[in-house]
Amino acid sequence: MNRLAIALAPIILAASAFSAQAQDPHAGHVMPAPTRPAPEQVAEPQTPARPAAQDPHAGHVMPPAPMPPEADPHAGHETSTMAPAQPDPHAGHDMATIQPAQADPHAGHDMAAMSMGPPDVPTSADDSGRPPETPVPTAALSGPTHAADLVFGAEAMNASRQTLIAENGDVRTTAVIIDRLEAAFGDGDDTYLWDVQGWSGGDINRFWWKSEGEGDFGGDLEEVEIQALYSRAITPFWDVQAGVRQDFRPDGEDTTHLVLGLQGLAPYWFEIDAAAFLSTKGDLTARVEAEYDQRITQRLILQPRLEIDASASDIPELEIGSGLSSIEAGLRLRYELRKEFAPYVGVEWSRALGNTADYIEARGGEAEDTRLVVGLKAWF
Repeated sequence: MNRLAIALAPIILAASAFSAQAQDPHAGHVMPAPTRPAPEQVAEPQTPARPAAQDPHAGHVMPPAPMPPEADPHAGHETSTMAPAQPDPHAGHDMATIQPAQADPHAGHDMAAMSMGPPDVPTSADDSGRPPETPVPTAALSGPTHAADLVFGAEAMNASRQTLIAENGDVRTTAVIIDRLEAAFGDGDDTYLWDVQGWSGGDINRFWWKSEGEGDFGGDLEEVEIQALYSRAITPFWDVQAGVRQDFRPDGEDTTHLVLGLQGLAPYWFEIDAAAFLSTKGDLTARVEAEYDQRITQRLILQPRLEIDASASDIPELEIGSGLSSIEAGLRLRYELRKEFAPYVGVEWSRALGNTADYIEARGGEAEDTRLVVGLKAWF
């Protein structure tokens, strides 16, 4: 009997291992091999072994069977001691009505690198291609405000600085403009006239002077007019002028006037000179002159000119009637040999109006006249 048990022991052990693998959740795991007991230590089996003829795998060496994928890894574990899962605090809530939290605009930013000081923005000074800049030496800031004072003296340099200020911010200029220096030829006497003006001063305040006169060739001067004016710029293109005007006449009827005028450049480049005159005798007169330069070429210029005179009352001794007293219209074509020197030729028509015409015709003159003019325009 002992020999039979010893012979059947391997078969019984293989069958037991196969049965245990079917139930053991850790089947297929690499387990340490059990130690076979010595033959004398094998106990008597408690149950009769299945005959070898009934076991289809009898005598086969069976490899460990792999655990099926669906096997529960926790099969056979004691779960009674495990803590129950914590209940969901939002169980039963309607989550569809909950507003989603607003996204953090700084999400993902590295806030540790931020500081309360100014940002470190690269500038041109950080350009590696720039030459290195050394700090200002301390000695450069320890001397006088103007280092040139040490060389030329403070008094001499102060005068030079004042000159620099005057030349760059308070310029004084002087100009003389010969607007018309011409001779006129017509049916009557040949005449000449001048119309000259100029100024001295700065851009805002100037002393302005004007002079006009005319006469007959071979005869006496008919009249001479001189104005001395203070001119104040009120806009970039307009000056207000105030001063006195003195008239000289061959018959001794010299007259002094107060002058208030406006001179400047109107839109479309019309040069305007308008003034009102109040004489010491109480006579109020006015005059408006307008000119326009139409460039045909860079040197050839056509200039229309218009002059209108008016008076508030009759002045018989001067042959001036009330209202519009006279009108002159001319057309001059000049050629600029240089900007400062331009001879011209042209034609001018004049007409006395109202009582002024009556005064002229009463002494045998002509109220209307057309003349050919030749003259010169210059400035310096």
